[in-house]
Amino acid sequence: MSFWKNLAQMAVKSFDPADCPDCPKGPPGRDPAFATAVTALGAKLAMADGLADDTEQQAFFDVFQPERGAYDNVLRLYDLARQTSLGFESYARRLAKRYAQCPQILEDVLEGLFHIAVSDGHLTDQEETYLETVSDLFEIKRATYRRIRAGYVAPDADDPYHILGLSPLAADHEIRLARNAQLSEFHPDRIVARGLPPEYVEIYTQKAAKINEAYDQIQRERAA
Repeated sequence: MSFWKNLAQMAVKSFDPADCPDCPKGPPGRDPAFATAVTALGAKLAMADGLADDTEQQAFFDVFQPERGAYDNVLRLYDLARQTSLGFESYARRLAKRYAQCPQILEDVLEGLFHIAVSDGHLTDQEETYLETVSDLFEIKRATYRRIRAGYVAPDADDPYHILGLSPLAADHEIRLARNAQLSEFHPDRIVARGLPPEYVEIYTQKAAKINEAYDQIQRERAA
């Protein structure tokens, strides 16, 4: 029997299969705990900005596809869960505990949630806070979160990869090369050689400091 057919019952029972600390055998699609948690997370994400709509609901079913005969039960649980975004942390914690030994599955869930969040054309601040919280509860590295995020939205101006002109997918040696190349452009001797006034030395010294800060931040995140 498909796990999707048990969704409605799982939603009202106190039994919590996520208490098992070992990664379940078989695909997550056959795990009722996975089904319940993912459905609740997807539905509550849709309400994170208070503007749940049919676009986000369809995006959920595009990513987390139930069997045809279980669609009504899944939809029922989804509609119940999206009444409020409150309580999503508990579902994220259950999923994190259940799949602690299977980090790739947790990353796949985060990918699916990003797909839902941007299905209406943009990522709101509330949705980003929701996704960051889920990522933290999943214990996903910040560098991995940036990599996943980069597949859906443009980087912020203060994003360290944006400052270095790189993708979060860049290799370590590419990051070092980009930093060194940019720093060489801002060296005081090169500034003077270009005939720029002394004030530019201070401006570019500040830019060099920002480049070094971005590089150090990336190194910390990758080492975490």
